[in-house]
Amino acid sequence: MNNYEFGEEMKGRTKAFAVRIIKFYNQLPKTDEARVLGRQVLRSGTSVAANYRAACRAKSQADFISKMGTVVEEADESLLWLELFEDSEIIPAGKLNELNKKRKNHCASSPDR
Repeated sequence: MNNYEFGEEMKGRTKAFAVRIIKFYNQLPKTDEARVLGRQVLRSGTSVAANYRAACRAKSQADFISKMGTVVEEADESLLWLELFEDSEIIPAGKLNELNKKRKNHCASSPDR
């Protein structure tokens, strides 16, 4: 797979993640806690895709690295919010399976793991 193909695949994957986050947000209970955490995960989860696309338009290697750092930060922040939903039992663990399955599959396929 060349760099262009990889970039296009990642655009699709990050967009699909954003769509899953939006659907997750729409299914949240109407409690104060769920609304606060929900807005946070909605913001960070959709930001992953937007920032990845911005990284693809980087003007230099240093700009690309900087922008990818933002992508990683937003993805990690999204993970925190999802963990808080589960750990605080706002959402049953089974409801997070689709999001977690994608994350675990990605982590399992990482070359450094």
